[in-house]
Amino acid sequence: MVKTKKQLRAEIKDEILSLSEQSRLMLSADITENVVKMDEWIQSDTIGITISGEIEPNTLELIKEAWNSNKRVVVPKCHPATKTMTFHEITSFDQLEVVYFGLKEPIEALTKEVNQDEIQLLFVPGLYFTAKGYRLGHGGGYYDRYLEAYKGTTVALAFPIQFIDELPIESFDLPVNKIVTTTQVINCHE
Repeated sequence: MVKTKKQLRAEIKDEILSLSEQSRLMLSADITENVVKMDEWIQSDTIGITISGEIEPNTLELIKEAWNSNKRVVVPKCHPATKTMTFHEITSFDQLEVVYFGLKEPIEALTKEVNQDEIQLLFVPGLYFTAKGYRLGHGGGYYDRYLEAYKGTTVALAFPIQFIDELPIESFDLPVNKIVTTTQVINCHE
């Protein structure tokens, strides 16, 4: 039986949460180590990245690495009324607020919006990934819409358990260019 996206989301969330917090942090540290060695990371001045939730590889250390390397860090602000998002530069975690579903987003009054064409490297979140770079997101479609016009490099961060042979792929689904795991950087090509 083919599983629905909803079933797949529930399955992988349970699987990730079955890992201890310490395991998730250790795996995240390995992923961060692999990211900072990438040419795309080294050459990028501005990175777009989400503030990770409990079931995602931790991005906070990667953000600190970016700041230590004098990179601009821009994080997404979702606009539910239009199902769109904008990215805003943050220079401190104090510029974030908790919004719906416990997500941390930039406080618009304290941050400056950054144009899409200024973001050279964009980290795209997901729950499941195929080796070809297709992903199962959280279901809001925000990234699918944002990626339609995005021209830079897209990268996903994934724990080893987040890989799956096949996903239900729709016409608007765009694969990421690379997936960084605890042990490797996968170049995703059709």
